[in-house]
Amino acid sequence: MSSRGVMGWLAALMIGVLPCSAANPLGAAIADIIDGKDYHAAQWGILVADAKTGETIWARHADKLIAPASVTKLYSSAAILAALGADYRFQTPLYRTGGLRSDGTLIGNLVIVASGDPTFGGRTLPNGRLAFQNQDHTYANAGLFTTPLTQTNPVAALDHFAKLVRRAGITAVQGDILIDASLFEPTHSTGSGPDLVTPMMVNDNVVDLIVSPGPHPGAPAIVRTRPETAYLQLDTDITTGEKVSSTLLTLRTLGGNRATVRGQIPLGSQPLVRIVPVEDPIFFARALFIESLRRHGVRVSASLMGPVRAQLPRSDDYGGLPLLGVYTSPPLSELLKVTLKVSHNLYASAFPCLIAAHAGKRTAEEGLRLQANLLEDLGVSVKTISFGGGAGGAAADFVTPHSVIQLLRGMASRPDWPIYRDALPVMGVDGTLSEVLPPHSPAQGKIHAKTGTLITWNQLNDRGLLRSKALAGTMTTASGRDVHFALFVNGVTLPVDVDSSREGKVLAQLAELIYHQTPAGELARP
Repeated sequence: MSSRGVMGWLAALMIGVLPCSAANPLGAAIADIIDGKDYHAAQWGILVADAKTGETIWARHADKLIAPASVTKLYSSAAILAALGADYRFQTPLYRTGGLRSDGTLIGNLVIVASGDPTFGGRTLPNGRLAFQNQDHTYANAGLFTTPLTQTNPVAALDHFAKLVRRAGITAVQGDILIDASLFEPTHSTGSGPDLVTPMMVNDNVVDLIVSPGPHPGAPAIVRTRPETAYLQLDTDITTGEKVSSTLLTLRTLGGNRATVRGQIPLGSQPLVRIVPVEDPIFFARALFIESLRRHGVRVSASLMGPVRAQLPRSDDYGGLPLLGVYTSPPLSELLKVTLKVSHNLYASAFPCLIAAHAGKRTAEEGLRLQANLLEDLGVSVKTISFGGGAGGAAADFVTPHSVIQLLRGMASRPDWPIYRDALPVMGVDGTLSEVLPPHSPAQGKIHAKTGTLITWNQLNDRGLLRSKALAGTMTTASGRDVHFALFVNGVTLPVDVDSSREGKVLAQLAELIYHQTPAGELARP
């Protein structure tokens, strides 16, 4: 190559765009897809880089701000992992106040001090790991897929506490049931699904509705709740339709822990899940604990409908109170796995709050400022990006493809990189990437990456507007080269009756191209 040719190639590399030619089949194949007619008005941001050296393999608009959708969770998960450590476990204590009579009556209160544990026993398996389904129940109201529930007890931690109460000899509580949720200030999730982020969360702050068809057409459908609770007042009118009928369910929340469900479900169909988010997660947890105590033979005079009559102890009083026991969560590594595999908005939105609380702060905003310091320590140019939350749906969320590669390279330099990498969805295997590859693809199981989707409704044209579709992660290519990649597309007007899964398959196709066509050990030069 002439000196002039070398200078031209270097200039192209510096601005983040390598021209396509016969000598650069990867770039030509990528450009052939992203320059197609479906994306004339869209904005792409792409960077494929060598994982060891950071050298650019192929790029387009790698230093332009672009909406990341749930790829935001890569940043918030890295930050909490750096702040707390993979082995961190949430410790939630249970105290009592007052005296205990000889007949087992507590003349005082039971107090749970919330630790911020996002799952609080509701996903814990007998082996101590956290369960997940590839389609999480928090997305059930979108109605885009069947949502199987985990085979776990959503009130396991509360049942654990109820057993501790009985073990302490308490058979009746004349005082109140209290939950100290002062760890951090409640905030809102920056993603779809349940909205309220609180220091105490049980069953992701929702009640699951499981609707099954009756025995014959015209019969009432069978509706149950998970957890079973009197806290939710539910009015249902759902019939069983013919086998060939459509599923039609309308769920309405009416306030005051009331909801209605109307519609039909076809005969012989699989159970359908919907969720009812709770208005007051702390009061919800209190009600569930009262019900658990009663199931375990403890009489409770306080009403699960309220009001709360007693005052919480002062923070410096707990050292002098009898401790009945502690609920210990699985390690943080398990929480990261669930958060990233299923793209759990509520958990990721809690991460800035938990980072803040760990540092003695109280707000999500303070947590995000601490997150900036943690990301900077990982080598991320934080001044070039913007976040308004931890999940990916905030209006302020913007990153560059270059910053994603900085993040991945920073994490890959840490001892906990295998934990972080393995928490990502695996293409063709699990989580949000379980169904994006064609059968028998050689790339199946070889690509670890975080997905992202941010979609709104274009009322003007009565169709979807895909604000962001994203895929970012790491792989060892077919040529044996370790590669990090960031693929984003923003601003796609979807055709009528087409959803974002189309672009999900496009991004998976691009990842397959990177897997198959990245050359070994050198830049994909033009």
